[in-house]
Amino acid sequence: MKTGLKFLVAGSLLASSLGAHAEVLVKDAWVRATVPQQKATGAFMKIQVPQDSRLVEVQTSAAATAEVHQMKMDNNVMKMRAVPDLELPAGKEIELKPGSYHVMLMGLKVQVKEGDIVPLTLIIEGKDKKRETVEVKAKARPLNSAEGKM
Repeated sequence: MKTGLKFLVAGSLLASSLGAHAEVLVKDAWVRATVPQQKATGAFMKIQVPQDSRLVEVQTSAAATAEVHQMKMDNNVMKMRAVPDLELPAGKEIELKPGSYHVMLMGLKVQVKEGDIVPLTLIIEGKDKKRETVEVKAKARPLNSAEGKM
């Protein structure tokens, strides 16, 4: 891989459910492109689940670490921290977006360039403790796009 992430599968979603019933829906998945030598970026998307669940883990081959983070104001200072999980109420669309909850990709293996596809695996746990994996293909958007600002 000379010039970025190259993947054969395009699109914004490939979902596989362990159960035979309703599916987790993920849409508008994207990552912010990076500059050379940048080692971290954010991934964003909208998630909707049929049953109360939690996003408990994110995996990717594009970075050493993927974590769910929250950004919020604390005494007039914007703070970002990793969270152990993210509640996903049944039927409600939860948006991971700049300046709020998002996925941090740290220890990037290569520069993420506009148009690259970054694979993400979401691990979602239901109230019954059963886990489901959702494969997501997030397209890199330019650094200076209106949606690309944190």
